[in-house]
Amino acid sequence: MKFYIVIPAHNEAEYIQETLMSLANQTLLPKKIVVVDDHSTDATSEVISRCTKKFPFIQLVNITSQDKHLPGSKVIHAFYKGFETLDDDYDIICKFDADLIFPENYLAKIAEIFTNNPKCGMAGGFCTINKNGSWEIENLTNKDHVRGALKAYRKACFKDIGGLKPAMGWDTADELLAQFHGWEVITEASLLVKHLKPTGKTYDKTARYKQGEAFYRMRYGFWLTTIASLKLALKKGKPFLTLDYLNGYFKAKKNTSQFLVSKDEGSFIRKLRWEKIKHKFI
Repeated sequence: MKFYIVIPAHNEAEYIQETLMSLANQTLLPKKIVVVDDHSTDATSEVISRCTKKFPFIQLVNITSQDKHLPGSKVIHAFYKGFETLDDDYDIICKFDADLIFPENYLAKIAEIFTNNPKCGMAGGFCTINKNGSWEIENLTNKDHVRGALKAYRKACFKDIGGLKPAMGWDTADELLAQFHGWEVITEASLLVKHLKPTGKTYDKTARYKQGEAFYRMRYGFWLTTIASLKLALKKGKPFLTLDYLNGYFKAKKNTSQFLVSKDEGSFIRKLRWEKIKHKFI
C-alpha cells in the first residue's frame, strides 16, 4: 500500500526531527511525506530541511497563516497546503502531528488493517504521554476513536467524506461521516505512539469556546451537547469547562454558524450518538 503523509507544523523544532526519523525508520516506508511549516518562529524549517536532504521522500512546504493557534481551522488549512502538492497515486492518506514518535511497525500494521478489512475507511493507534517516566495512554477520548494526531484514511473513504473540515471537531466529524457512508473506523491497541507534547498545550484560551461551537455545527442538539460537554470536561479533569462548551454552543446557535454536516448526516449522527449512550446503560 502506498502511504502519503502530511504533517502540519508550527514551532515544532524541538520535536519534528524525532517524528520524521521514526517515520523514516518504518518497516514499511511511506512513499511521500510533506511537512507544512506554518509560520514558525523557531528553527522548524531548518530541522525539516536537514531531513529532506537525507530522505528524498520528505518535502518541506512553507506557508504563512494567522498567528493565533486555535484548534481545527489552522491545522486543516495547513494540511491542505501540503495535500495540494501531492498527486492522486496513493492508497492511504495520513494527517499526522509533528510531535509524535511512531513504533517502527506502525505503517505496516495500519496497512495490514486496511488490507484485511475492505470496509475499514479509517485506522490508527493510540497516543501515549509521559507521566513520571511511564508512557500512558492519553485518555481524552473513547477507545474506538482515532485521535486527530494520527489519522490514516483509505482514499475512497477520504473522498466520500469530502476530506477534512476546517473547523474544530473535524476529527470527530470525519469518523461520523465515514460511518454515514458505510465505512468502519478501527483502532489498534498494540500501536502505541509517543505524544511528546500534551494535547492543547499551545492553544489560545479562546479555544475553549470552540468545542461547543463544534457540537452545534455537527448538529448534536442541546442534550447531546450537554452530555458530550460534561463527559469531555470530566476527562480533562476540569468539570467547569462544561459551562464554556455550552456557552460556545449557544453563541454558535445565536450567530447561526454554518453547519459542518447536512440535515441527513446530522440525523444519522444524533441517532448514532444516542445508540452508543443507550448501549452503555443497557
